[in-house]
Amino acid sequence: MVKRRIAAGGSDRAFDIVVHVLLALLLLVVLYPLLYIVSASFSDPYAVTNGQMLLWPVGFTWEGYDKIFASDDIWNGYKNAIVYTLVGTTVNVVLTIMAAYPLSRSNFMARNFFMFLFAFTMFFSGGLIPLYMVVKSLGLLNSMWALIIPSAVSIWNIIVARTYFQMSIPNELYEAAQIDGCRNFRYLLSVVLPLSKPIVAVLVLFYGVGHWNKFFDALIFLNDEDKYPLQLILRNILIKNMLSEQMLDQFTDFAEQDRIAEVIKYGLIVVSSVPMLVIYPFVQKYFIKGVMIGAIKG
Repeated sequence: MVKRRIAAGGSDRAFDIVVHVLLALLLLVVLYPLLYIVSASFSDPYAVTNGQMLLWPVGFTWEGYDKIFASDDIWNGYKNAIVYTLVGTTVNVVLTIMAAYPLSRSNFMARNFFMFLFAFTMFFSGGLIPLYMVVKSLGLLNSMWALIIPSAVSIWNIIVARTYFQMSIPNELYEAAQIDGCRNFRYLLSVVLPLSKPIVAVLVLFYGVGHWNKFFDALIFLNDEDKYPLQLILRNILIKNMLSEQMLDQFTDFAEQDRIAEVIKYGLIVVSSVPMLVIYPFVQKYFIKGVMIGAIKG
């Protein structure tokens, strides 16, 4: 019996060692690109392109960030991205909850029919050209609402929120509220939402990250560069190598322009990622709880 316990203890320790080694390797795989981007944003671009920088900054410089924060295009893109994210996330969360709550009520007779219609759109869509024609016919082209209205709700998020309401809000609360004369809308605002902070945090994070990282819709529907979000400006810099004249106006040498463009790319990646990295720790507790409840009990 003692030998079996010793053998079992040895195998457990070996398993723990293997797991920790694999997790450490996974951490390195995930962490190295992030550290590389941050280090490259502070390094001499020649050292980066020549492979001299591996992890820590080489030829430390603030030049890229100086150019980024001195650019009106970057600040305007930041402002647009913040506005689109705040307005879009608010619309998304409100509409998702307004759709998910009725579908979670067992006394809503047509909920299976509407749930089928919602789920149908997850697998079949009209495509990009019909979407563009609809947006154009509604007069939404080159406006903020072209980025918000077509993606006002996510069917997957409706399903997650509906599952949370079904599994986490007891029916006894609804019955007690009815006895006290509370109607459905008042019950939703006064009882359901205060008990649904985890799923609301999940929806805010999902929708917020989606809006912040969104660039394709802006590329299709926006024509005015003053309305471009930050991610579209970043995309133009990274893929098309388009820098504003304000950033390069004092550089007449093309080699110098390429050098400063290289360091601006890495700095802009860092700048555009900071808001989501700052917000996530504040919603992580609710995020994990909401996802686990929706996943396990769904």
